[in-house]
Amino acid sequence: MGVGGCLALPWRCLVVLCLRLLFLVPAGVPVRSGDATFPKAMDNVTVRQGESATLRCSVDNRVTRVAWLNRSSILYAGNDKWCLDPRVVLLANTKTQYSIQIQDVDVYDEGPYTCSVQTDNHPKTSRVHLIVQVSPKITDISSDISINEGGNVSLICIATGRPDPTITWRHISPKAVGFISEDEYLEITGITREQSGEYECSASNDVSAPVVRRVKVTVNYPPYISDAKSTGVPVGQKGILLCEASAVPSADFQWYKDDKRLAEGQKGLKVENKPFFSRLTFFNVSEQDYGNYTCVASNQLGNTNASMILYGE
Repeated sequence: MGVGGCLALPWRCLVVLCLRLLFLVPAGVPVRSGDATFPKAMDNVTVRQGESATLRCSVDNRVTRVAWLNRSSILYAGNDKWCLDPRVVLLANTKTQYSIQIQDVDVYDEGPYTCSVQTDNHPKTSRVHLIVQVSPKITDISSDISINEGGNVSLICIATGRPDPTITWRHISPKAVGFISEDEYLEITGITREQSGEYECSASNDVSAPVVRRVKVTVNYPPYISDAKSTGVPVGQKGILLCEASAVPSADFQWYKDDKRLAEGQKGLKVENKPFFSRLTFFNVSEQDYGNYTCVASNQLGNTNASMILYGE
């Protein structure tokens, strides 16, 4: 669309009709572009969205009439504003320069702009292309996910920007292991518990600092008892049996002596359960306390157990 609120004319009529209208060019006189005696307009102008773009056109004392056009719209003819857009202002109309400024530039302003001049009864034009850059923005990203170990995970991260942003995925926790994907999609087949944690999507295009969003991937797995040691304690002393287990979700613990389950609050005993361990405490060990104990750790994915012995010293 280009700069809005301007007098629009069909592009095919721009050179013929607009320039005749502005410069009173008689029919049959050709319009020349890039004449060696006429300095060209500035090179392509690149600005970020929201900034101001200045379009300059060099002129000399032979120029009698000037105009700036955007596609099929007249922006300024000399000092007269033909455009209703308040963002478009005249910066200079001197013997050496004819320049305008477009404030608060947006993507629809991108495109060709034409500086037209009347010199020695010959209209001449020079064009400049306005390029609008847009900072990256992540518009869509996968939600946090919980999946059983061995399952497949597909994460997506969609971002916009101009130029198109580069998207990368990183596994950042429990420790960063570098980039694992340079694409919108991250596919993990047969996920393991070590691959749980936070995944970071980064979108960058050098227009501004990269934008990042994170997705938490929780990998569920059955309990695994990592530590369960037998303990020797003299009669009359305090004794502790410890059972450590990793699991997601956290394991529930139960204790057994031989085939009998030990109840919480049983006289002389204390069972203390935490997310990753269970502690069985004997406050005053007796001969009857010695024997074989079993710790059972379970969650909805399965269970496991380990045996240990409380013995005398």
